[in-house]
Order: sequence, then structure tokens, then C-alpha cells
Amino acid sequence: MSPYRPLALVAAIALLGGCATIPQPLQGTYSSVSTSAAQQGGAGGTHVRWGGEIIKTEPGPQQTCFYLLSRPLDDQARPKAGVEGENQGRFVACRNGFYDPEVFTRGRELTVTGTLHGIVSQKVGEFDYAYPRVEADVVYLWPKRVAPQRYGPGFYDPFWGPGFGRYYGPGFGGYGWGNPYWNQPRVIIVRPPHQHPPRGK
Repeated sequence: MSPYRPLALVAAIALLGGCATIPQPLQGTYSSVSTSAAQQGGAGGTHVRWGGEIIKTEPGPQQTCFYLLSRPLDDQARPKAGVEGENQGRFVACRNGFYDPEVFTRGRELTVTGTLHGIVSQKVGEFDYAYPRVEADVVYLWPKRVAPQRYGPGFYDPFWGPGFGRYYGPGFGGYGWGNPYWNQPRVIIVRPPHQHPPRGK
């Protein structure tokens, strides 16, 4: 057995572990029809996976409808943010059951899968807008994004490394002693603190 084969296997596993994966409920094969093309009609019955930002959530007697500002999806099937998430029009997705508007609030990111079923006309200001309607079989609410924490010039991190701090500031090739990857904004994920039982209990 070649001594390099175990190393290659470890590298392959690490590479697969780093790949973005689509959540299981959203996996599958879908049409590439766009919301603007669906507005023209003729796409009824097409199975789609669309996503975007919630404009409003309207529960009805039998089902809840989500009006969304459409965004392109990334390789996780999540709506893209920022410049890459440029508006692609609007659509409405409806699913049986009650979905609380206090949870599915304006601005939250949603990905749905389902079948195109006609057009819903609603006012946007004084304009009659044609919303392509999706009869949804999956409604996937994404967790809120964590904003990157940016530090000003000359920030010194005393907790980096054993026994010494780390300087984030001009010099040494930018930030972090010349490593270009240290010049990226740091992302801090806040998790609920672990609860310890009171002492003596």
C-alpha cells in the first residue's frame, strides 16, 4: 500500500467536509425557469425551487401565503445576500397550515419548493403586480445571518496565541503579519451559554 494513499484519503474527506450542502428538504431536481419568465404564463405545473426575502406573510383559513422578493440561490439553496443577491422580481408561495407572521417576519430569508400554479395580481403602490404563485410543498426558513465584526486600525487581540497577543493593524503586509487571509472580517457566532446547576444542589 502506498504511503501517500492514507494522506490522499484524509485530504479527500476534508475536502468533502468543507463543501456546502443543500439541506435535505430542499434537495432534488428543479426547473431553471425564472420569476420573470413565469410572469408571462405558460409555466403552470413546473416544479421550482425559489427563494428570497419575505415581504409579508398572510395566513388564511386553510393556508398561509408568503410574498417574497426573489433572490438567486447559492450552492446551499439559500438566497444570496448583498450585491450577488440582486432582486429578481417577486413571487408568492402558499402552503397549507398556519405559519406565524411574528416568526416569518419581513426581511427573513425563505427558500421554497413546489409547483407553479397561475398568477396572483396585487397592488404594489398603484401598480398591479403579477406574482407567480407557487403551491409549496417545502417552506424553509433560514436562520438570521450573523453580521461580521469589523475592527478598526490598530486593534490588539490579547487572547490570540499562548502567552502573547496579536496585532491587527497597518504594517506587516496589512493585517496579521502579511497573511492575506487574516485581512478578512472576523465572524463571531453567539451561542446560548451552557447552564450549570447551582453549587450544592
